[in-house]
Amino acid sequence: MFSGRELDVMNTLWELGSATVYEILENLSDELAYTTVLTMLQRLEEKGHVRHESEGRAHRYFPLVQREEAQDSAIQRVTRKLFLGSPELLMTRLLNKRGLSDEQLHGLRALLDERLKERGEE
Repeated sequence: MFSGRELDVMNTLWELGSATVYEILENLSDELAYTTVLTMLQRLEEKGHVRHESEGRAHRYFPLVQREEAQDSAIQRVTRKLFLGSPELLMTRLLNKRGLSDEQLHGLRALLDERLKERGEE
């Protein structure tokens, strides 16, 4: 859905709610040229991911795609392309990386238990 740089811009928009090119530049961790960010915003607008409103001589950009929607799309793409379309393989890989704390593992267990309970399983 988004390239790496586009995702940096979108993350800034999601965090701020809306922003001008200069506001985005101020919030990016990498130094980019004004024209680079402007071009990315124009492309994102062409794709239907952002819109803009005139604000004096500047444009204020607004995200049209919610962060959760982008996350869902990315997970679906990764699952389809790298894990043979199997969410179970994706989850198994994540859990086997051993980078999760005990607290995170307990949180995941609670979420799984909750999902099973919703389905009437235990």
